[in-house]
Amino acid sequence: MKRFAIYGRVSTEDQQDPASSRNWQLARSRQVIEQVGGELVAEFFDIGQSRSLPWKRRPEASRLLKAFSEPDRGFEAVVIGEPQRAFYGNQFGLTFPVFVHYDVELWVPEVGGAVDPGSDAHDLVMSLYGGMSKGERNRIKTRVRSAMAAQAAVEGRFLGGRPPYGYALADAGPHPNPSKAAIGQRLHRLAPDPVAAPVVQRIFSDFLAGQGAYAIAESLTRDSILSPSAHDPARNQHRQGSGGAWSKVAVRSILKNPRYTGREVWNKQRRDEVLIDVEDVALGHESKMRWNHPSEWVWSEQQTHTAIIEPETFEAAQDIFAGAQRSAVRKERTRHPYVLSGLMCCSECDRKMQASWNNGRAYYRCKFPSQYAITAEQHPKTVYVREEAIVPSLDERIGSLFAEEHVDATCEALAAVSDLEPQDDQGRELELRRRLKECDSKLARYRELSR
Repeated sequence: MKRFAIYGRVSTEDQQDPASSRNWQLARSRQVIEQVGGELVAEFFDIGQSRSLPWKRRPEASRLLKAFSEPDRGFEAVVIGEPQRAFYGNQFGLTFPVFVHYDVELWVPEVGGAVDPGSDAHDLVMSLYGGMSKGERNRIKTRVRSAMAAQAAVEGRFLGGRPPYGYALADAGPHPNPSKAAIGQRLHRLAPDPVAAPVVQRIFSDFLAGQGAYAIAESLTRDSILSPSAHDPARNQHRQGSGGAWSKVAVRSILKNPRYTGREVWNKQRRDEVLIDVEDVALGHESKMRWNHPSEWVWSEQQTHTAIIEPETFEAAQDIFAGAQRSAVRKERTRHPYVLSGLMCCSECDRKMQASWNNGRAYYRCKFPSQYAITAEQHPKTVYVREEAIVPSLDERIGSLFAEEHVDATCEALAAVSDLEPQDDQGRELELRRRLKECDSKLARYRELSR
């Protein structure tokens, strides 16, 4: 009797039910192997993993590939009930050779049994399903974005996320989708926050009166007005640590937010998929959030919520920003090598220090008070540390950790704090390869800059 392992995948992004999806994929797989009297002996099922991720970056798929090399793996073939869920784009061409190498058969309903490595027709069918999977994902993405753009522009619907400072969420009735309304989902709208809305009006008034962003932040902090993150800490846990002090970045963000005029604005940011390594396409992509040009923003046709700021006031503030940008002299950026960039933290506030080049030397500085309106008693105005004062002692310390008498303890400590899944060796190898590439690239840049 031929022994089979089953592989399946379900994404939770589009509210799929993992249990139901697993059951029907399992049922379809059983129909395939019943023709040979096969037996399912192992199951590998990825939940919440995008189909665009390569197999080595999916936990269960990676575990399946790892099992191929084990002599006592317990199965001779793998059955997939829905190939469009398993393979995306060119993934079949990158993955199936591993099946062939370890002499593991791949069974799918679309070819009526095992995929023949020597059949051009089977290869074409499986590649076609990978292309269909990619096309389906792109169609869903286009359809969802088009629907959201229409909802924002025509209906003026609030499409989720944290409300901007000055607003709170208010109930806007049952969800128009009957199935969502049946489970209790409701729409929301923005309503002025009685505490924060006057602060927004004050910020615009002070800015038009000639005060800069930092001066405004300083006055708000001096008057004991909580910053946006401190005002609503439950929704801003990622922005704690300023002690309630206002930053000039927060003031500038409020001054540039058009939603205070009462109109809904969507598509200010987009999610791009970029290659992890252009020299190793098989590693796949990673998502990065990027800002869209204001010309690409989607505005509601009508006012959708109570305005805190008049449109004329908002436009006057934008004119001031535009004038400042035109008068600013842009300097060409000079790149310098920083050995400890992103690794130095200030002992006063635990924030990461900025790399700075002064008088031909590398420094690390913390200018927390220049960003947040806090007093000198809370934090020194500027904290500077020279790189050359740290590196020699750091080199000596690192060298001692990898001495023969300490290397075992060091490796154990590194493994204990690793953020990689301990059971996923192939995923670990993939992540280490990616990090090694980054280190090699940084090292090459340092060498180039120091010549």
